[in-house]
Amino acid sequence: MKVKILTLGCKVNQFESQAMYRLLSENGYTIVDDDQPADIAVINSCAVTQVSEQKTVKLLHRLRREAPFSVIVLTGCMAQTMTEAQKRLPEADIILGNKRRSDLIPVLKEYFERKERLTCIEPYQKQDTYEPLMVDDFLNRTRAFLKIEDGCNRFCSYCIIPYARGRVRSCSLEYIREEITALSQKGYREVVLIGINLSSYGQDNGLNLADAIAAACETADIRIRLGSLEPESMDLATLERLSKYKNFCPHFHLALQSGCDATLRRMNRHYTTAEYAAIVSNIRSIFENPSLTTDVMVGFPGETEEEFAQSLSFVEQTGFAKVHIFPYSRRPGTAADRQSGHLPPDIKKDRAARMAEVTHRTTKAFLQSQIGRLEPVLTETRRQDGLFEGYTMNYTPVHFPASPSHINQILPLHLTSLDPSSSFLLGHL
Repeated sequence: MKVKILTLGCKVNQFESQAMYRLLSENGYTIVDDDQPADIAVINSCAVTQVSEQKTVKLLHRLRREAPFSVIVLTGCMAQTMTEAQKRLPEADIILGNKRRSDLIPVLKEYFERKERLTCIEPYQKQDTYEPLMVDDFLNRTRAFLKIEDGCNRFCSYCIIPYARGRVRSCSLEYIREEITALSQKGYREVVLIGINLSSYGQDNGLNLADAIAAACETADIRIRLGSLEPESMDLATLERLSKYKNFCPHFHLALQSGCDATLRRMNRHYTTAEYAAIVSNIRSIFENPSLTTDVMVGFPGETEEEFAQSLSFVEQTGFAKVHIFPYSRRPGTAADRQSGHLPPDIKKDRAARMAEVTHRTTKAFLQSQIGRLEPVLTETRRQDGLFEGYTMNYTPVHFPASPSHINQILPLHLTSLDPSSSFLLGHL
C-alpha cells in the first residue's frame, strides 16, 4: 500500500515523521511524496497555537475531499490533547496519540481487520521512560536531526505542550553515540540535537545537556548544532565546556518570549531580562563570532503598551540575528487562558508588526557584520535562480555559485554582500 506523511510543527515532529517512515518501509509500505495519491495519509499534527490546529483541520478536510476512500491517520500533539477529537474530526479514521506512535503498524493492521474507526490515546505517566527512535535517512536533507529528549516539566502558563508530551524523558549517552556514528557513516555532515525541552536533557537520569553535546561532538568529526534552548541552561560552566569543541556550532536559539520582567512572571518563565542579558554577554565573550536567535511572543494577557515597549527595547538592544515573532494564542487548559486581560486580535497584530520592524533591523545589522569573513558553509540546496544555499557554523544563510557536486560538501566561502531583501548573504569560493 502507498502511504504519505504530512508534518506540521517543530523539528521533533519532523524527526518522528521520519521514524514512522522507517517503520512503514520496513513493513512493506511504499512511501510516496506529499502531493501524490496514497492509500494511507498520516498527519503528524501540532498543537502549539490555534493556527497550528486550524492548519491540521483544513488539511484533514482537504485530504478527505481529494481522496474519499483513503485511510487518514491523525497523530501528534493535537491528537494527544484534543479529548473530543473523535467527535470533532470525523475525517480521521485513526486517532493515534503521541505515546502510541510506535504502534502505527499494528494499529493499521487492526483497522483493516475491523474496518471501523480507532482512537488510540494513552495518557502519559510520571514513570514513563524515553522511547528510542531509529532514523538514519532524512529524505534528501543534508542536515540530520537527532531527538535526545522528550517531554517538559516547566509548565509555562501559556503552553499546552507538557500535556501533549508528558514529563521529561532523556535518552542515554550510548544512544547518542550510536546514532551519531550511524548518521556520520550515512554521509551527513551536520546533526542537530533536538528535544521538546532540549535544555532539560538529563533531569531524569543524572546527566545534563553538556554531557549529551560532549558525547555527540566526541563521537564523529561532523558539525553538531542545537535546537531551541531555555536560556538559563547555558550557564558559564556549560558554555566554557562547549567552547572546547571545534565541531560545535556557535548558534544559540535562546527562547526569550518577552523582554519585560512583569510579563515573564505572568508567563511563568524562570529568568529575568537581566539574567538573560548576562547569558548573552557570556556567549559573546566565550565564543568567536556566535549568533543568537530567539522567539518573542506579543499580546500576552495583560500586556500593557508600556510592557510591550520594554520588550521591544530589550529585543533591539540584544541585537538578535533572527527573531520568530508570534501573537499569543489561547490554549484551553492552560493557566494563561484563565488569566484576565486578553487582548483583541488587532492589538496583537499591530504589536507583531512593530516588533518585526525592529527585528528586521537587527537581522540586517547582524548579516552586515558577517561581510568580509571567510566561513565554512554546508551546501544544502540548489535554488531556482541557479545559486546554491547553505549555512555557516553560526547559521548565517549564504547563497553562492557552485556545482551539483558540491551538495552536502562544506566549502570555504568569502561572504561578500547583503542581498537586497536583507535576509541572506551572497558569497563565493
